[in-house]
Amino acid sequence: MKTNQAGMSILEILIALTLLGLAGTFVAGKVFENLQEGKVQTAKIQVKSIGDRLKEFRRDCGFFPTTDQGLDALLNKPEGGGRECKRYSPTGYIDGGKIPVDPWDGEYIYESDGKAYTIISLGADNAEGGEGFDADISSKDL
Repeated sequence: MKTNQAGMSILEILIALTLLGLAGTFVAGKVFENLQEGKVQTAKIQVKSIGDRLKEFRRDCGFFPTTDQGLDALLNKPEGGGRECKRYSPTGYIDGGKIPVDPWDGEYIYESDGKAYTIISLGADNAEGGEGFDADISSKDL
């Protein structure tokens, strides 16, 4: 008598599910890594873009906004807190009426004495320092 076995045993199904789980873990890890790398690149682009807007401000005003005036000076003409800009652009220096946040929803840190500036994103961990994706991104490093 001939028997023809069709189908899979429970052991074969478990092995197949285990292999699929391992492959899924690898793929998910790569997707997460690519997502984080994309956020780092986005932060670098935003820091550079904000720096370009600050340079436009300096061309018109003769100085960078001070730390006290902050990045808000790119949206609204700074009043007090240091020197005033006589040639401030009537439309401001950033389109959209809002200072961007970094890709991890943190605010960019801005420091300036009016002569030079630094823009910093604290990275994925939103804390100073860190390594890898948690590392700070500074305009001084770009």
